Amino acid sequence: MKNVTFRQIRVFTEVARQLSFVRAAEALHLTPPAVTMQVKELEAQLELPLFDRQGRKVALTTAGEYFLVHARRLLAVMKDAEDAMQRLRHLETGVLNVGLVSTAKYFVPRLLARFRDEHPGVELRLQVAGTRDQLVALLNSGEVDLAIMGRPPRELATRAEPFAAHPHVFVAPPGHPLLALGHVPVAMLENQPLIVREGASGTRALMDRFFQDHRVSPRIAMEMPSNETIKQAVMAGMGLSFLSLHTLGLELRAGEIELLHVEHTPLVRTWNVVHLQSRLLSPAAEAFRYFILEEGEAWLAAHDRPWIGPGPEAAA
Repeated sequence: MKNVTFRQIRVFTEVARQLSFVRAAEALHLTPPAVTMQVKELEAQLELPLFDRQGRKVALTTAGEYFLVHARRLLAVMKDAEDAMQRLRHLETGVLNVGLVSTAKYFVPRLLARFRDEHPGVELRLQVAGTRDQLVALLNSGEVDLAIMGRPPRELATRAEPFAAHPHVFVAPPGHPLLALGHVPVAMLENQPLIVREGASGTRALMDRFFQDHRVSPRIAMEMPSNETIKQAVMAGMGLSFLSLHTLGLELRAGEIELLHVEHTPLVRTWNVVHLQSRLLSPAAEAFRYFILEEGEAWLAAHDRPWIGPGPEAAA
């Protein structure tokens, strides 16, 4: 392995992440033949195939899966070295990898755009994880410098800093009979069809706990892994839902979805910016951490104010 290069390792990990030579080439700003060549040279050095290629389908071999673990560690160590050198130079340049749960994709890009205006030397990369577990894995492997999430991971030694309130609300399609009540008792939701997030999501866990606390058995009509699909189903009149208020701005302003004022809601958690305690943040990551802690609360409070008034206190 003495002739293996970090360029080959970076190309390999991107193909492994995308499971596509074409998409990896796009992400790396290379041509597909250049990506293929780098992987073939790496496989020749290791004397083992790293990918199974069947037509357009690409899958890791057993050797590829093992090598991916070590490749990620090598890249994480190299990133730590780069960050340390940047600190010595006091530069806010380089690459900043930010990971986030899917619910945060509705506001983090706007904050990143403002951050980029203040720090034009930083190249921003955003990774939206399908589930909280996937985001924790990205954080643990060093693929993201900072993570924006609700519940901080207990399974990792991290520093989690809350920066803003995160309200969750019940919503209904326009014209739903419960909207006429104004203030809806929790018990009245028991026989209403609910369209909900999958069991692994933080939103679902919060909803389940809410119903358990109030001794109400919800009627789950459908489970969906996407906030967008759930909103479309609610707009179509298929049922009520429980969602993060930060996913609903456009629909509420357009009148396509209505806020259902259920007693004891909104349920308010917190957004956290999280990083591994064992990793030294680069100047770019440190600058964004400071920016999100300073700017995130005011920006989100302005978003929430038309719907729930001045900032609610976070629920336990």
